Amino acid sequence: MEKRIRAIGMMSGTSLDGLDMCYVEFVFNGTPGKWEDSTKWSYKILAAEDEGYDDDLKHKLATAQSMSAYDYALLNSDYGLYLGKRVKAFMERTGAAPDIIASHGHTIFHQPAIRFTTQIGSGAGIAAESGVDCVCDFRTTDVALHGQGAPLVPIGDKWLFAEYDYCLNMGGFSNISFNSTVERNGERVPARLAYDISPVNYVLNYYMRQVGKDYDKDGETASGGEVCGKLLDALNALPFYSATGPKSLGREWVEAEIIPLIDSYNLSLEDKLATFCEHVAIQIGAKISAREDGTRSKVLLTGGGVFNKYLVERMQANAPQCLYCIPDKQTVNFKEALIFAFLGALFMLDLPNCMSSVTGAAYDCIGGALYKAGVK
Repeated sequence: MEKRIRAIGMMSGTSLDGLDMCYVEFVFNGTPGKWEDSTKWSYKILAAEDEGYDDDLKHKLATAQSMSAYDYALLNSDYGLYLGKRVKAFMERTGAAPDIIASHGHTIFHQPAIRFTTQIGSGAGIAAESGVDCVCDFRTTDVALHGQGAPLVPIGDKWLFAEYDYCLNMGGFSNISFNSTVERNGERVPARLAYDISPVNYVLNYYMRQVGKDYDKDGETASGGEVCGKLLDALNALPFYSATGPKSLGREWVEAEIIPLIDSYNLSLEDKLATFCEHVAIQIGAKISAREDGTRSKVLLTGGGVFNKYLVERMQANAPQCLYCIPDKQTVNFKEALIFAFLGALFMLDLPNCMSSVTGAAYDCIGGALYKAGVK
């Protein structure tokens, strides 16, 4: 049986670098009921674009956590309408005709320990402006089921990028996924595992914005600094890194733990960035093992951090046991939006798109809330 679904995935990252939109055709060519067979899934990116945010929207998204209830609710509505207009223009430019739009929204609060997470960007506004049904709010059901609500990308890694030993994404935060085993009913069974490793661009971009730049191009600023050994040791000693089990990171943790720690050292911008890049490289390298036969593991590397040449060099220096594979630029830039489109396709098929082996939830679930565009 062949099943085709065309979907647009929309992704807004915590690093505030803008909106990614990816129009994808997914094809399942296998037996109904055996959707988990990764060899039967294929995809083709039909169009992809990114759009930067203007300074006013960046400021609102960056400060939403401290807004009044009214202003926060208004931003949720306005941002949803904005996303709907942007995706409609994207559809008109590219001729896209999706069956579904899957929107991540923009994370404002993420506190799974108290079963709480919010991603703003009204799905009703997206559906109304685009004229296409929209599924959004992918994380809240998993969090309600005592899961981390993150990461969500690993289900796409498992079914769409099965040729890699590890899939590593470096955006605002780094997260990794890989096949392993878990104990269930006294037996070891295959499972996909994944978790957030460390902040990346969220921190690097935070410091670059202090000097009027959005990011550290090619890692040039970091490459001119020296690593502060004491700060590096303090960063690596943070309890999060030694915690076991499913875990995820959010803005709140960075602002409470990372930023104050870095700022407690009287360092130049260059030294701050060099030290933090070394920290990221060490933490990532510690999570990747060589293959059982001793050969290097094959690691798919995607996300905006890929373009930080200095960071990637430090990562390779700290992980000789792996081979980092950087795919085509389109996959690097739009992998998260691609996989959110896939989450929307799974939603349409009434299939789980949140994996409890990854998030720690009570069981797999179908994440998302559907907003119908209606009939004109």
